[in-house]
Amino acid sequence: MRTHRKANFLTPALLASLALASACQSNSTKTETSTAATDAAPKTQAGDSTGKKYLAEPLVRDIYTADPSAHVFNGKIYIYPSHDIETGMPENDNGDHFAMRDYHILSMDSPEGKVTDNGVALDVKDVPWAKRQMWAPDAAFKNGTYYLYFPVKDKQDIFRIGVATSKSPTGPFKADPQPIPGSYSIDPAVFADADGNAYMYFGGIWGGQLQRWRTAKYDSTIAPNQPANEVAIGPRFARMSKDMRKFDGPVQEVKILDENGKPLLAGDTKKRFFEGVWMHKYNGKYYLTYSTGDTHLLVYAVGDKPEGPFTYKGVLMNPVQGWTTHHSIIEFNGKWYIFYHDTQLSNKTWLRNVKVTELKRNADGTIETINP
Repeated sequence: MRTHRKANFLTPALLASLALASACQSNSTKTETSTAATDAAPKTQAGDSTGKKYLAEPLVRDIYTADPSAHVFNGKIYIYPSHDIETGMPENDNGDHFAMRDYHILSMDSPEGKVTDNGVALDVKDVPWAKRQMWAPDAAFKNGTYYLYFPVKDKQDIFRIGVATSKSPTGPFKADPQPIPGSYSIDPAVFADADGNAYMYFGGIWGGQLQRWRTAKYDSTIAPNQPANEVAIGPRFARMSKDMRKFDGPVQEVKILDENGKPLLAGDTKKRFFEGVWMHKYNGKYYLTYSTGDTHLLVYAVGDKPEGPFTYKGVLMNPVQGWTTHHSIIEFNGKWYIFYHDTQLSNKTWLRNVKVTELKRNADGTIETINP
């Protein structure tokens, strides 16, 4: 989530309790914190010195992290987040103040266990085609190789999606010399289905530039907002090649329908797609989850195929503290968990912290709304 709305500044009481701000900087060595000590378990509420209550506590406190893409590899949880930094840039609608330069990978044995920061896994200076802004990544594993997918602006300031590989889930990762052919926009999320096919879902409007790809060519003159009566721009998807380094077929738009089977309109801002798409499967159904952006909700739609169409079902998480919202969903030891972020540590929308809580469903497969 990468756009405006000015953050509320820290109160004196909160500043006193957050004397860690100077420690929130790039760290290339492994560090450990305990989520057990900060009570990340979903059944408890924690508060700060202002009296605000939060469903969960930050997983790490020595760096700022956001946009967590979580995966279970070999029985262990690995989290691939953005690494927020303070640059002093003013906020704007293009999200230039989100000027992240590298990725740290977090790992933990359980959602309530210790978190290890495994240091820098990939830096923008090591991506030959990249210029700036390493936004929300994702990861996948196949045939003994781990793949890190990342959006970053190229030399022409156009977002493309790159891929880097490693033999370890924590890296370091080596980037391919060029972005994935035909890729664009932001927020890649790779879903591997039971039949062996893998798909990448991606895209984000406004600062994510998706609206500029109304045709097969990038057009910087297109306005970020659509007319309210137009069909809302949907996320994109493409099947991945067997080597997981390129698309095996055309990029297509995901269709999201309302309860009456009609496409969501751009004016339906509490339901339409903005960014931060994720895919998971439950009881044979495909759950497309995403952020509504300027209305600050995480919502979900359900389909019968990974290609869609998907029918909107409801809100899975109400607004967090901070402008942006972004998530991932995993199953671990028979329970489902959602990883997300807010701004508890900094109260600044560009300096975020990742969290985790349990995701619960009703008997009919609908998701219980979470109040973070």
